[in-house]
Amino acid sequence: MQFTQMLIPMVAAFSLTIIIMPLFIGYMRMKKEGQTIREIGPKWHEKKNGTPTMGGVVFIFAIVVAALLCAWWQHALTVSVWVGLFILVLYGLLGFLDDFIKISHHRNLGLRAWQKLLGQILGAAVFLIAYFHEGFPASLPLFGFTLAIPALFAAFAVVWLVGFSNAVNLSDGIDGLVAGLATISFIAYAVLAAHDGRVDVLILCLVTIGAMVGFFLFNHKPAKIFMGDAGSLALGGLLAVISLLLNRPWSLLLIGIVYVGETASVILQVASFKLTGKRIFKMSPIHHHFEMLGWSEWRVDLTFWLVAILGSGLYLILFW
Repeated sequence: MQFTQMLIPMVAAFSLTIIIMPLFIGYMRMKKEGQTIREIGPKWHEKKNGTPTMGGVVFIFAIVVAALLCAWWQHALTVSVWVGLFILVLYGLLGFLDDFIKISHHRNLGLRAWQKLLGQILGAAVFLIAYFHEGFPASLPLFGFTLAIPALFAAFAVVWLVGFSNAVNLSDGIDGLVAGLATISFIAYAVLAAHDGRVDVLILCLVTIGAMVGFFLFNHKPAKIFMGDAGSLALGGLLAVISLLLNRPWSLLLIGIVYVGETASVILQVASFKLTGKRIFKMSPIHHHFEMLGWSEWRVDLTFWLVAILGSGLYLILFW
């Protein structure tokens, strides 16, 4: 695709997002449906109580419509596009159900953990069926070697999809953070997809970039709407799928370095408290730790975005 052609998917998804989002926000406010903020969170987050959520529903719709139209236009409506959108929608649906239960019951607990996990695993299984059917490489590059063991790859793919969908979900705790992080991540993968000649994957990345930029206009501090689990689970699942479709699974450890750090902070916090009774961080995930140190949300956002840019840039420099 030429550069001018690359703008069309981004503009299409961006336009759909900014047109529909105000209507969705208005509807949610009319119904008085909003996010319930955890009592154990930072006290200054309490003023966000009641802010409309589930904004991920809108940008998922924009991504799906723009991706299908642009892939058809570019004669790139492949299985990769379909399976990427399938994971986006399925994980988004799981997040939507989680958000809906929270809102309807005015609490911060939605689906049970095992219910979300089961749905994520089933989605990963469908992805693997399509992946193996298309004859994509069922192998894992590892320290200069390639492990061509289909069963190992399948297990890894399930862990990757489940792990990173939850990692992005954990990262979504302050205004604008994940919208910015996802934009950076998908830009990096767009560069890789263009380099590898994967027009189908490139379109998935471009429409997501456009949708994220559009969503950010409503999600930056002070947020008019949150993406909710509907958005964060979907974005994490799509990132994992794209890394696998490009046969660059380990790229997410650098391109998604912030998501990895957020998840690691939760694991370390829980392990430390259970083993020693002491906490490593003032609060986890780690973005809340910096808030508790007195950082503003904008300072956390800008710092974490810079880390994401450095991680993505380092991967592109080292493994172009």
